[in-house]
Amino acid sequence: MDRTNTLLIAACDAYARRGKPTAPEMEQFEALASRLFPIAGPQARAKGAAILGRADTLSETLEQLVVENIGEDLITFLSGAATLSDQTMLDIIARYDVPAAATIAARADLSNVVLAKLFQMNSRKVYRSLAANVAIVPRGAYLSALARSAQMDHMVAESLAKRTDFDAALLAPAFFDLSDDDRLKVIHAFAHRETPPAPIRKTVEQLTVANQELTRALMKLFSENRRPEVTRLLSQITGLDEVRCGQIAHDVSGAALFVILRAFGCSAYDGLKVLIHATSHDSDRSRALADFATLFGNVTPESMAYLMSAWRGEVNLLDLNKAEYKPFIERRRPAAGNLAPAHNPVVDQAIEALARIGVKRAS
Repeated sequence: MDRTNTLLIAACDAYARRGKPTAPEMEQFEALASRLFPIAGPQARAKGAAILGRADTLSETLEQLVVENIGEDLITFLSGAATLSDQTMLDIIARYDVPAAATIAARADLSNVVLAKLFQMNSRKVYRSLAANVAIVPRGAYLSALARSAQMDHMVAESLAKRTDFDAALLAPAFFDLSDDDRLKVIHAFAHRETPPAPIRKTVEQLTVANQELTRALMKLFSENRRPEVTRLLSQITGLDEVRCGQIAHDVSGAALFVILRAFGCSAYDGLKVLIHATSHDSDRSRALADFATLFGNVTPESMAYLMSAWRGEVNLLDLNKAEYKPFIERRRPAAGNLAPAHNPVVDQAIEALARIGVKRAS
């Protein structure tokens, strides 16, 4: 037994140091390793497999020997191996080893066959790895699966929001799980974009005739920091549940409130007067307001009504993938300094109007 253990470790070390072996050498080593691994001791098998896993070139047979014997170092092997055969990966996925499958899902060399099996796994860990893997192009069935997963797992939503190749509009149902910056990305994704008819639109149209009264009421409530009353008002006019309306009323970034204001047809001038009181921005306050001023011009009330309907679960967001609903111009968020708040007339007018009204900003 001792000689077998020593021989196995020495053979694996020699093979790992060999570089790229010739075909006869690999064939000879496969025969030797296949005989030694079954009869060696547990510790020797694990150590030999760990050494063998560092080799530059492994055949499918050698990969399987490593996977079967490496024990606790399996994750390290799967993440560090230069290449892995499809069969090795499929075997691991088939035994439903979630940590190992999640490690495979993070690799950049996945074939469609392996991807299909990974997407079939009902595992949050696996989907988190898939969402963060920029080597996977989100399209077709993969796009649909990732979008659905984002609705159930905020970590998947956060990973997808960071990607430039994922349509952030599909993250609308996860809007309240995202950071302030990522919420703005979702809104920006609706800029210069047609959307399917929103079920809530007819209700909104009946109330838009009174949007000036709405903005005055909201401005007064926010200026007096009466957010519970804002919650009740939003619940009455939007049909959203009170928990969601409470999140909107207490969202100091202003992103959720912007969606409501724009959906009801508020202009930048009236909308910013509400946002000034509802938000808390300190040094970045003017820049954030300038960003909202730009958004008032770039997103339509219809698109924000559609976003509201997505919050209510009334629409199939995957319809946005249809050609007629794709953004028709390239959009970019203004870089810092490019849109100076002091030179934005809409922001200036809103602030001047507040000074004339003399209302007190909410603490």
